[in-house]
Amino acid sequence: MGIALSKYTNSRDNNFNLIRFIAAVAVLYGHSFPLAFGAGAPEPLMSLFGISLGSIAVDIFFITSGFLIAGSFFSKKNIIAFIWARILRIYPALIVAVIFCIFIVGLYFTTYSASEYFTDAQTYTFFKRNVTLFWGVTYQLPGVFTENPYPHAINGSLWTLPYEVKMYTYLAIIASILLYIHKKTDKYFIPIVFLILAIASIIISITNHFYLYTHTSFAHLFSMFFVGTAFYLFKDKIYLSHTFFIVMLMVLLASTTNHNYFFIAYVIMLPYVVFYLAYVPSGKIRAFNKLGDYSYGLYIYAFPVQQSIAATIPNVTIPTMATLAFIISLTLSVLSWHFIEKKFLKMKNNYIIIEEKIELFRVKIAKILKNKF
Repeated sequence: MGIALSKYTNSRDNNFNLIRFIAAVAVLYGHSFPLAFGAGAPEPLMSLFGISLGSIAVDIFFITSGFLIAGSFFSKKNIIAFIWARILRIYPALIVAVIFCIFIVGLYFTTYSASEYFTDAQTYTFFKRNVTLFWGVTYQLPGVFTENPYPHAINGSLWTLPYEVKMYTYLAIIASILLYIHKKTDKYFIPIVFLILAIASIIISITNHFYLYTHTSFAHLFSMFFVGTAFYLFKDKIYLSHTFFIVMLMVLLASTTNHNYFFIAYVIMLPYVVFYLAYVPSGKIRAFNKLGDYSYGLYIYAFPVQQSIAATIPNVTIPTMATLAFIISLTLSVLSWHFIEKKFLKMKNNYIIIEEKIELFRVKIAKILKNKF
C-alpha cells in the first residue's frame, strides 16, 4: 500500500530543491528554441506530448509551491508570518534581477543613448511593474533586443510570478476565513473546501484544453497550485506506493499516442508523480540539498541571459545556447542564493517585530478614536 505522505512531511530531508532545479533547467532548455530561432520554433516535447517542456516545468513549480506554501501557512496559522515569509522569498532576489536587466543587460544592448534610455518612461515602467507584480509584468526596455529572433522581450519568465503571488493571496484569504469559521463554530471545513477547489479547477482546466485550446490559463495554474494544497491537507490519507507510481508512469507513457488522452492523464497524475519523486528516492541524491536552492535564481536570470546570447551570437545553435545560458545563469543563481536569498530568508522570524508594531499602531489609533468620540 505504501507509506502515508504525512510520514515524510515531518522532515526537511526531501528532493524538492532538486526537482525545482531540474524544472528551472527545463524552462531554460525549452526557451532556447524560440529565443534562438523565433516564436514559431517547435519544442521537441510539443510534438510528442502536445505540451511544451516549459509548461510541464511551470506546472511542477506550481504543484510544489501549493504543497509547500500550504505547509508554511497551516504550520503557523499566522497571516503576518505568512506574508512576511512570502515577501522575503520572492522580492529581494526579484528586485536585484530586475536591476540587473535594466542596468547591465538593457544598458549594454540598447540602441538608445544612455540618457535616452534612462529618461524613457518604458524603463521606469519596467522597474515599477516587475518589482511589485501587482499589475502584472512588462517585458520591454527601450531599444533592447529589437533585432533578436524573439524580439523585445527582456525577461519572459516573469509572467508566472504575478500568478504565484495571486495563489498565495487566495490561499491566505480562503484559509483565514475558514479558520475564523472554525474558531467561531467549531466546524472544520478547510480540507474539503480546498479539495473542492482543486477538483473544480482541474475540471475547468481540462474543459479549457478541449474547448479553448489553452494550457497556461489562469484556471490551469490555479488547479496545479491548489492540487498541491489539497495533497498537503490530505497527507494522512495519501500513500506513496512504488506500484502506484510505476502504474502511473505506464499510463502516461501509453497515453502519448493521443495528445488529448495524455493531457487528461497528465493533469490527474502529475501531482502524485511529483510528490513520489520528492520524498521516496533517497540516499546520495539528497546530497543536492547541501548545495542550496538555486531554482529561483536560475529561473529569473536564464531568459535575459539567453536573449543576451542570441544578440551576441547570431544563428546560435541550441546546444551552444543552452550550455552557455546554463553556465552563466547558474553562476548568477548561486550568487543570488548565497548573497541575497539565503540572507533575507534568515529574517523570517522578524515578523514578530512587525506584529508588535502593528499592535502598537492599533492601540494608538484606538486611543485617538476614544479621545475623539
